[in-house]
Amino acid sequence: MAGSGTKADPWVLKTPPGTSEYTMYRDDEADPAQLVCQVGSTRLTYDARVVEDLHAWLREQGDWVPLGSADEQKEPKEGTVEAWGRSRSNPVGGWYGLRKGYRGRVGMYLPPLLEWLGLAELEHQPRNNRMRAL
Repeated sequence: MAGSGTKADPWVLKTPPGTSEYTMYRDDEADPAQLVCQVGSTRLTYDARVVEDLHAWLREQGDWVPLGSADEQKEPKEGTVEAWGRSRSNPVGGWYGLRKGYRGRVGMYLPPLLEWLGLAELEHQPRNNRMRAL
């Protein structure tokens, strides 16, 4: 993993299983500030506060939490990072994903960033990965 998290020098991350590479950067000029995630030709955007909010939620959980990554159209498993990322009870009251049709996958693309930032520990198994706050 590399990069400083700017548009000119994005973070280069790998999905939790380590099978795919993608980039992400923080756009503070957007309102609200955004994390821009580029996966091949697909661009996903997330409210940038998801980093701090997810870290706080993980600390509250106090142990390993399953990622449960799912597309926007699929219902996530309860108790997962993905379910939290779209729950009405999270700090933004719903989706952290900002681009309609591409609001899911919080459980796939955010955990490696939190790991890179030193905020969380992440498993790197072929399936069913979990994370916990540091």
